[in-house]
Amino acid sequence: MFATIRRYEGVDPARTSEIADKVNETLVPKLRELPGFHGYFLIEESNGVLSSLGLFETSEQADKSTIVASQWITDKHLDKVIPNVPKITSGKVVAQSDRVLALA
Repeated sequence: MFATIRRYEGVDPARTSEIADKVNETLVPKLRELPGFHGYFLIEESNGVLSSLGLFETSEQADKSTIVASQWITDKHLDKVIPNVPKITSGKVVAQSDRVLALA
């Protein structure tokens, strides 16, 4: 399994709730359609920082998710709300737990 972490800085803090709603409604369904999809999480940090974690079977699939996410930002006209290119960390998952908690 491969993970991709994207860290978005300079996000408009007043619109993080709106972004989260749009991610759930429109980005997550696109990511689910990608081959090898294992999961996606959006994390709200402080001071206008959002991070995402995507899990895929192969590194190529994880890389494709970054392209999909970037295109999604453009398509949804979120360039001003998410103004900076994300810092990306990607690699093979070398330790894991099979237990995933359902979030409300």
